[in-house]
Amino acid sequence: MGGTSTVPAPMPDDAPRVAGGADSHKGVSRRVNEDSWCCSRLVFAVADGMGGHAGGATASAHAIASLRQLSGQSLTPNDLVRAIQSANTVILDSAQSQAGLQGMGTTLAGLALVLDGEHDLWLAFNIGDSRIYRLSGGRLTQLSVDHSVVQELLDLKEITPAQAATDPRRNVVTRALGGDAVAEVDFWLLPPEAGERFLLCSDGVTGALSDESLERVLVAHADPRDAARAVVIAATEAGTQDDATAVVVDTETAARVDQGHRTATVERAVLDQSDTQRDGARQ
Repeated sequence: MGGTSTVPAPMPDDAPRVAGGADSHKGVSRRVNEDSWCCSRLVFAVADGMGGHAGGATASAHAIASLRQLSGQSLTPNDLVRAIQSANTVILDSAQSQAGLQGMGTTLAGLALVLDGEHDLWLAFNIGDSRIYRLSGGRLTQLSVDHSVVQELLDLKEITPAQAATDPRRNVVTRALGGDAVAEVDFWLLPPEAGERFLLCSDGVTGALSDESLERVLVAHADPRDAARAVVIAATEAGTQDDATAVVVDTETAARVDQGHRTATVERAVLDQSDTQRDGARQ
């Protein structure tokens, strides 16, 4: 496998305590692993690059490098919005200026522990078809919505889930970093809950394993490092042709958050993303 890590993520006494593990493996039909991942103190993410061997690996690396720079004692939702938009700009500029990188892009799916005032929240973010799942009470739920042609067809009820699994367009994404000058990223906030577990993964995992299979693997392994490794092993044993990456994040203790504050933070994150997008469009 591509390596694992765990992060106890020490925080102030009243902040949530989280731990994470990650693993990645080059797909059996790939020469280069074009996935990148982050499993740091506050930020956890998966990026699945596209645009050829060099381009895909470069794009995903740029996205994750931007997130790894967020190493302060606390983060706000706006810090994440700016970092992701910065990564988008770097990818676009590199694609235009460097031979062999034209058309590169990357998905990005992740979580960041953010602080606004006295409240700690999970900020989830997603663009493309890498996914975010949440395991709670032994049940796995997909939180993110794929930005893909197949997802749009499912929403329109033009194909069934069974047809989607084998549709030749299932790897065609409708949004990605490096696609447009303004990256259209989904953001949403979640109050941390003790005992919950998140899975962030590339489509090399979800293309090979059903949600039921993922649920069984995540429930079977208490340590997030072991869980991430087991997810990737299961995907490779199931015959995935694509790079497979999994980041598993556990909320070990939770912090209190009030609903009114949570709503205000969501609105401010959306507004500030719009401001960032307008600034980028003017450049």
